[in-house]
Amino acid sequence: MPAASQRPAPPVVLVLMGVSRSGKTTVARIIAERLGWPFEEGDALHPPANVAKMAAGHPLTDEDRAPWLARVADWVDARLAAGESGVITCSALKRKYRALIDRRGQGVQFVYLHGTRELIASRLAARHGHFMPSSLLDSQFETLEEPAADEPAIRVEIGAAPEAVAADVLAALGLAA
Repeated sequence: MPAASQRPAPPVVLVLMGVSRSGKTTVARIIAERLGWPFEEGDALHPPANVAKMAAGHPLTDEDRAPWLARVADWVDARLAAGESGVITCSALKRKYRALIDRRGQGVQFVYLHGTRELIASRLAARHGHFMPSSLLDSQFETLEEPAADEPAIRVEIGAAPEAVAADVLAALGLAA
């Protein structure tokens, strides 16, 4: 008797979100590698003016973030339109930013990497070679609107090693790796 054909699962794009130094890039790369999915570093989509502004120690405004969020949403849409899953990083600090990224209303799963301010500050102090100075950490926490129950989001604590955090994310989402 022939095996029953299985419908492929619909594509999903994981958006790893949280304040700077929550581990978005590291955890996202681990997940993308384990699943064999395309990965995009959301910071690479920032316009040069945004990078310069942050490097000078100035927080971005909603207007500054608009073109960047549009690029993130375009990447998400391109994956979903192609029927592909993927992983991208984006701080996605406000609910309205997440709504822009999830403009289709389906196919996006936010993964909120949560850590205490003290943990994040210690990680940021040890970080070198990134345009985001530690002086902007307070503005990130002030801007942060944690995902609400009606958003497609899960919350994962970041205190463990990145491999363990990635495993927690995959388990919470029911994704085998």
